[in-house]
Amino acid sequence: MILNLRVDHKIADIQSMENISKDIDDIFWKLQEKYSINEYIEISTCNRKEYYIHNDSIAFEDELLSHENQSIIIEYGEASVIHLLRMTSGLESMIVGEDQILGQVKDAKAKAVKNHHCGKVLDTVFTKAIHVGQVVRNKTNINKGSVSIGSAAVDLAESHLGQLNGKSVLVIGAGKMGRLVAKALAEKNLSAIVVANRTYYVAVELAKDLDGTAILFSELEDYLKTADLVISATSAPHTIIDKERLERIGIENEELFMVDIANPRDISEDVTDLGVKLCNIDDLREIADINTKLREKEFDEAEIIIQEEYDLLKESFKIMEVEDLLSTLRTSMEEIRQREMKKASSKLSDVDGSSKIMENLTNSIVNKIFFDISQNLKDAAKEDKKEVIESAEYIFDFK
Repeated sequence: MILNLRVDHKIADIQSMENISKDIDDIFWKLQEKYSINEYIEISTCNRKEYYIHNDSIAFEDELLSHENQSIIIEYGEASVIHLLRMTSGLESMIVGEDQILGQVKDAKAKAVKNHHCGKVLDTVFTKAIHVGQVVRNKTNINKGSVSIGSAAVDLAESHLGQLNGKSVLVIGAGKMGRLVAKALAEKNLSAIVVANRTYYVAVELAKDLDGTAILFSELEDYLKTADLVISATSAPHTIIDKERLERIGIENEELFMVDIANPRDISEDVTDLGVKLCNIDDLREIADINTKLREKEFDEAEIIIQEEYDLLKESFKIMEVEDLLSTLRTSMEEIRQREMKKASSKLSDVDGSSKIMENLTNSIVNKIFFDISQNLKDAAKEDKKEVIESAEYIFDFK
């Protein structure tokens, strides 16, 4: 069974998501303690938190899965896999078609592999999901144009401030999201762009690409004073800017506009008490809706690809069900071959390489017999002929 636990932008605002993410972690670790889950992948982004779990022992009716929080989505089997394929295709993103989710899923899988909790089943599912995401982007226009949370944040700023030409912009965070913001800002004729990051050399690299200025995190307050626009996208576990900090450096500015696209949030809501305008991920929804309408015609084609690839994935799983049987059968046949070879070799003198001839002959016989058996069992698996598989297990005594 594949189980998916999630919360995302579709059912929760940013504040709720922060709290519900902790609830999901709590459910997962309770399931882990109860069922000793060895195969799972966790996905955590600015607007979603998900776990994919493979474990055949988890009961559908387990009280841990009848969670009272209606903002937690719990899906099993086909529904959970289809959701993953839609997600890697960009159909489940706030900014439909964005490419970042594909990289985030790849990273999540790689992390699970590195930490030894991505088994054969989830490896197969996630490999397929990544492939589907690439195919959808190659065969449709779902990701054409400016589609990212970063570009949406810049669009949001322009909807409030007008053109950014001549504005001074401070970007806090030079990770993947910060780079997306910077890419969108690169097209603007700004008076200044400043990049702040805890790891200074990373800020230097990004600022160089933008022909901007990199600063140490300790210099942040000096540049907050001069910025017209602040876009923050760090991975800090707590807020880095609040009312108290702005008061300490003397900022009371109704012209200052801040966009916080971090999760957890970087900027406390109390900065608005000082006249500062603040937007966060929730405020991107209007921009997201416009983007979705522009890409609606791509949805049908993407859904067809997803369904076709899911059907192929189901066939792969059916074949996987008989792979252990085939492996055992092949090993058994090889043991018989080697045993009979030894008997025959002991009765033959190795004249003119007769032993090698016998080796090749017996190998050929086993391979030809096994090929037909293997193909027939795989076909039976694809066609759900469980009685054929059970008969093979009985005939070859592998049950």
